Amino acid sequence: MFDTLYSQIGAALGVIVVTFAFLKGDEPERVGGGAYALGALASLLVQNDSQLYGPQWGLMIVETVMLVAWAALAWKSRRSWPIWACAFQSVAVMSHILTTTDMRPPIAAFYAVVNLASYGVLLVLALGVVQAWRDRRAADWSSALD
Repeated sequence: MFDTLYSQIGAALGVIVVTFAFLKGDEPERVGGGAYALGALASLLVQNDSQLYGPQWGLMIVETVMLVAWAALAWKSRRSWPIWACAFQSVAVMSHILTTTDMRPPIAAFYAVVNLASYGVLLVLALGVVQAWRDRRAADWSSALD
């Protein structure tokens, strides 16, 4: 999995965003960061790099569980970023469903969609952490002025 510079940069970006979520985020961001980290680890464990055609059932199950996790977080949280994370994750799940219908999309297109959806989830998670951090700092300033 980490044999290319592209995958190493992506993994480093994921570690940075998840660490940022744990250090500076509120509870929804921490839950989202933990879910993303567990999903990424599970994806590494079940991914079959030698299978070039057909569905990867293990990876599809992990992506679907992640979709359920993002949907639950969007349901319970009052923030808007989990809805966007759920939308990006649904694109990844739909690309898995496309491979099960035997439409034979190029494998490079499949991996591009899944990777871009993952980067979208990371982006909205990072934006959610920044927003929570900013809101907490603004609340600290307003309480200091009182």
